[in-house]
Amino acid sequence: MTYHAKSEFMRVMMQRGFLADCTDYQALDDALLEGVVPAYIGFDATASSLHVGSLIQIMMLRWLQKTGHKPIVLMGGGTTKVGDPSFRADERPLLTPEKIDENIAGIRKVFTSYVQFGDEPTDAKILNNAEWLDGLNYLDFLRDIGRHFSVNRMLAFESVKSRLDREQSLSFLEFNYMILQAYDFLELNRRYGCLLQMGGSDQWGNIVNGIDLTRRVLDHQIFGLTSPLLTTSDGKKMGKSLDGAVWLNPDMRSPYEFWQFWRNTTDADVGRFLKLYTEIDVEECDRLGALDGAEINAAKVVLANAVTTLAHGAEAAAAAEATAREVFEKGGVGDDLPTISLTAADIGDGISIVQLFVKSGLSKSGKDAKRLIAENGAKMNDADIDGAGVLITVADLVEPIKLSAGKKRHALVTLD
Repeated sequence: MTYHAKSEFMRVMMQRGFLADCTDYQALDDALLEGVVPAYIGFDATASSLHVGSLIQIMMLRWLQKTGHKPIVLMGGGTTKVGDPSFRADERPLLTPEKIDENIAGIRKVFTSYVQFGDEPTDAKILNNAEWLDGLNYLDFLRDIGRHFSVNRMLAFESVKSRLDREQSLSFLEFNYMILQAYDFLELNRRYGCLLQMGGSDQWGNIVNGIDLTRRVLDHQIFGLTSPLLTTSDGKKMGKSLDGAVWLNPDMRSPYEFWQFWRNTTDADVGRFLKLYTEIDVEECDRLGALDGAEINAAKVVLANAVTTLAHGAEAAAAAEATAREVFEKGGVGDDLPTISLTAADIGDGISIVQLFVKSGLSKSGKDAKRLIAENGAKMNDADIDGAGVLITVADLVEPIKLSAGKKRHALVTLD
């Protein structure tokens, strides 16, 4: 449908490509014009950091606050104990309460870079759904909440149907997840006046469930808004790179590696990513995205700097760009490259070049490293490596060694 937004938030969502669907465009737009709208997105604590696959949702919360509304970050301390089955081929591994708390502490750090917390009307709030889920009485919950859910309707949701169609197991534990997420929205509305849930389009069924439950129990009107499930122009899932997830916490993915991920964006994605992941004007995003040849590389640097500045600060972005220039343009080592430090005991009589490529994260396995070396894709100090049998000794590490996998991925090895 074509809808002309009146509120600033809805305009941003539509112009920058955040909007996939909305339960009621007109009524939500009106609510956004009337006053501060508290809105939430849920994040399950399955790891100690979020990765760039969650960044579109984080940016939605940032824009919500920038346009005068209140972001609520809901940590799934309770629902993580169950696991979201949405569009998964298998059941998530169950985590201990201690591990969940540890993950939540790590994830909290991400959000301080993107939203402002405090007690003002538009200041962000972090909540944990264990606050209301941990103390639930099962029989009371079945009577008061469970009676509002139709199993027939739940089976029809695409996230469940896709699992059943492939004849893959869907446990009763996971089946309860959508009821718990619906209950989250009800409780957030009841306790904090939350009017809007946002999420990826795979969450549409869960969001609609929460809206329906809140209408039945409290007779309140609330809303849902989803963003597109993002893939890169070559069809890959957003958030992954050759060597695994691109985490947002600097202790899990260095600012340089993070910067480099964005610098390596394919040409066709530059304009779209500038709109979604930076605050650069839409017109400028379109101009930069339309460049080609050598000029598009300058646009990728703009993208990498802007996204890294938001995540890690302007100094980290500048240092990453300087390192990249040192490594790529001048053939130097660069101060900000990912570094592994070895002791003389680690090296012993010699450590194989294959082991170094694995330890540095440039190769996933010894087999991967051997293949890279055999195909001349691996370099040491910018020179070809003479086979997988090369041994590095303590004497070789008097000066740091630079390892390269292809033209864009590098690491330093130093002697501690």
